[in-house]
Amino acid sequence: MRQDTRKFFENLSGAGKSIAVLTSGGDAQGMNAAVRAVVRMGIYVGAKVYFIHEGYQGMVDGGDNIKEATWESVSSMLQVGGTVIGSARCKEFRTHEGRLKAAHNLVQHGITNLCVIGGDGSLTGANLFREEWSGLLDELLQQGLINEEAARSNSELHIVGMVGSIDNDFCGTDMTIGTDSALHRIIEVVDAIMTTAQSHQRTFVLEVMGRHCGYLALVSALACGADWVFIPEMPPEDGWEDNMCQKLSENRADKKRLNIIIVAEGAIDCHNKAITPDYIKDLVVRNLGFDTRVTILGHVQRGGTPSAFDRILASRMGVEAVLALLEASANTPACVVSLVGNQAVRLPLMECVQMTQEVQKAMDEKKFDEAVRLRGRSFENNLTTYRLLSNRKADSELPNSSFNVAVMNVGAPAAGMNAAVRSAVRVGITEGHKMFAVSDGFEGFYKGQIREIKWGDVGGWTGQGGSLLGTKRTLPGKHLDKIAEQMRVHNINALLVIGGFEAYVGLLELSASREKYHEFCVPMVMVPATVSNNIPGSDLSIGSDTALNAITDTCDRIKQSASGTKRRVFIIETMGGYCGYLATVGGLAAGADTVYIYEEPFDIRDLQANVQHLTEKMKTTIQRGLVLSGFNGNVCFRNENSNENFTTDFIYQLYTEEGRGVFDCRKNILGHMQQGGAPSPFDRNFGTKISAKAIQWITRTLKDSFKGGRVFANSEDTACLLGMRRRALVFQPVSQLRDETDFVHRIPKEQWWLKLRPLMKILAKYKTSYDVSDSGQLEHVTRVRPKESNTSSAI
Repeated sequence: MRQDTRKFFENLSGAGKSIAVLTSGGDAQGMNAAVRAVVRMGIYVGAKVYFIHEGYQGMVDGGDNIKEATWESVSSMLQVGGTVIGSARCKEFRTHEGRLKAAHNLVQHGITNLCVIGGDGSLTGANLFREEWSGLLDELLQQGLINEEAARSNSELHIVGMVGSIDNDFCGTDMTIGTDSALHRIIEVVDAIMTTAQSHQRTFVLEVMGRHCGYLALVSALACGADWVFIPEMPPEDGWEDNMCQKLSENRADKKRLNIIIVAEGAIDCHNKAITPDYIKDLVVRNLGFDTRVTILGHVQRGGTPSAFDRILASRMGVEAVLALLEASANTPACVVSLVGNQAVRLPLMECVQMTQEVQKAMDEKKFDEAVRLRGRSFENNLTTYRLLSNRKADSELPNSSFNVAVMNVGAPAAGMNAAVRSAVRVGITEGHKMFAVSDGFEGFYKGQIREIKWGDVGGWTGQGGSLLGTKRTLPGKHLDKIAEQMRVHNINALLVIGGFEAYVGLLELSASREKYHEFCVPMVMVPATVSNNIPGSDLSIGSDTALNAITDTCDRIKQSASGTKRRVFIIETMGGYCGYLATVGGLAAGADTVYIYEEPFDIRDLQANVQHLTEKMKTTIQRGLVLSGFNGNVCFRNENSNENFTTDFIYQLYTEEGRGVFDCRKNILGHMQQGGAPSPFDRNFGTKISAKAIQWITRTLKDSFKGGRVFANSEDTACLLGMRRRALVFQPVSQLRDETDFVHRIPKEQWWLKLRPLMKILAKYKTSYDVSDSGQLEHVTRVRPKESNTSSAI
């Protein structure tokens, strides 16, 4: 770690400070992960940390509702849904008298730093409390409830907020804690419903939560390929009833056996009249006679264990919140910790609240386009993509581009590949292209396994795991002549490759052969899809989120299996080749004690120190506060290629021997289960949006390179990788990514997620330094919402 960074961190001591954490408003999965992170980071920096049970009600009531937290009191919280410390709506806190009581209770414990996890109402209340703090202390002093020393030592109250809400209705952050988990619950239900709907040729109308925000409805519609969606921000125009029924009828005529209609609970028409599931059902039955059922998901969406994304998001936000409190001064405005791309940043709380309120104001005034813009670039991109994919035009209405575009999967299968292919095919058809599917990667390409693929051929693909096109790791190098011949035979004018490291190398080989084979002088673009997340030029890859959820689900079950047994340590091997992304981020989401990866070399001394660390923890944590399952085990992760000598078996045997008498040891190699299963909502949505953007790029590049009656594209910027960099989708020439690539180990030379490793170690009670050089400084909201056309496709 750099000397300046270490010095900066050492200045952020929490000694002599007290931090309280509370959850308020509606519960959301991931709140417990945030509480855990605040407690452990607070204790790590030397501060006292307190729980405030039952939200603001507990702050007003005081007494046993305010308790000091210990390291062990947040053990086993990470995988638990809801909020363990309780949440309650408090009318009394809205009164001056209630806030006076709350201030008195905080002063009694010396608490001057408050971390609030809740929605915009909870955060607005916290900011008001902060603004009144000085006056409240004066009143308490005048009433003789506190002395002058207490008033002086508690003169400043610092507030940091984290948004916990499944609705994702808070401006300033790409995602709120709980949203991704709620999407998991919705998609699980939709996937289950689809089987019965197909069996009986039924139409299902699903109502999802979101209050006045249509995010859950919109993203779940994208993720499951719904036929129609109703959201408050996009009221249907007059005559929508006939249009919807016509579309449902056309789908049934195409032998589609089910129809899915998703309704946000706050959905309205253009006259502000509510659109209810029962009204839609009656409409479909009356006009079409279709067997129609209504399912209202309700509080199921709030329940269950948090997803891997929410655990990681909440953990990062919790640590950032503590850092923000340590840095706060009397002149620092209250801030909210937000997610921007893959960065945790701090934004002025009341600016975000004001912008959130402006959304509702715009909707009340029927300025729906303005409301969508205020929701942010992510919401806009989702809506744009949905419109692209849902607007199926008659053949006579389509533009005739006369271009043939091929799409293929290359490398190992990754969940979300099929969603990406579906999106590419349908957007391509909408753009007027003739779409071709290549089976079995480059091997199928040179063998001529190429066929035209149409709109209906990709129906229902979003929820399918693996690769329905077929995918192989074969590189094109030895068969360039045959591939060129197939491109000539089928008149392929552009190529979309969806895959992993082999796809990247294959595209490099094709672009490098353009001088010899003019057939490769066409627009070519790659979309990263691999569970390993090891592609240079992109922070995320399709499939890695699903793999992370498979890892965390397995770890949760392993922990449950140890419930009530003697103490155990589990050694878990993850996939990823030489890339430690799955091991590191999966370890953070699962609460692992140690993660061994190739990128961070280790030796026998490190292994011995880790065993000693675990042994000491096991000796001192027999009884834990807030023990939920009685689990007395710990988890250590190892990336499959982290070290050729220190294998999983070696580490297992070492831990078994050194832990004898204190704990026993088990090992688990997760293997290919990380590549299987239905894709997560994130991967479905990411694959859908990134492929749509790739096809739009192909369309533009085809037009630019069409000269003299043919397509000719041989510049380096016509063979690109489309990747997510922070919060932007960026097209990068693959030739320029060579210098960023370690080809021997098949990984990028720089990887953003390595910055998460100190955080993981801190939360596992290791003595380490947390690199805060990239921690988000207080920024103006408008600065983190740039309006460039390629900005933020974060889900």
